[in-house]
Amino acid sequence: MDRDERLATYRRLVLRELPARAREGRWVVTADHCFGRIVLDNAVGARWYDVLGPVRPAFTALDDEQLARAVALAERIAAEGDPLLRELDARSLAWRGKPPKKTPGDRDR
Repeated sequence: MDRDERLATYRRLVLRELPARAREGRWVVTADHCFGRIVLDNAVGARWYDVLGPVRPAFTALDDEQLARAVALAERIAAEGDPLLRELDARSLAWRGKPPKKTPGDRDR
């Protein structure tokens, strides 16, 4: 797969397919920008803007290796669904100094 094909796959998954599946399946996040944050952060191993800078859209600033990781992560989310998404979201939020989202079985204490 060349770079243009990877970019198209990223856009298709992150901007359309994953949000649609998330809404249908009641996943932890449903908005395309949240999928972008989660996939980009995990592809670069930190808050994406600390690595890529303020460029928009951020995925265009990924190098080829980072883009391949981002597409692979998005494909894994599509295959594994909400459990993997929760794990990746929690990691992304931790890099941002925020607590993970509560799971349906959690109780407030």
